[in-house]
Amino acid sequence: MSGLVLSWRPFLDPIDAFHVYWWALLVPLSLGVAVVYKAVRLRSLDHYVRHVFVLTTQIVAAMIALGIAVHLFVEVYVRFISGAGH
Repeated sequence: MSGLVLSWRPFLDPIDAFHVYWWALLVPLSLGVAVVYKAVRLRSLDHYVRHVFVLTTQIVAAMIALGIAVHLFVEVYVRFISGAGH
């Protein structure tokens, strides 16, 4: 055997789809989570769409805030405590 693998192994060799635009999947994923969560948790579906929109917005805003916080932590704080900023 020459070591050549002709089959696709999904967990070892993932498809490189949306590699550049991976961040664009945040909104549909957040919408899906909000739709399912609110369908299960609400007692009445009177204002279902509004609740889903608010939760989707909260999830996206929280992910953006967490991304900024991690970026600042790595770029500012870690550089400061390691002494690389001098």
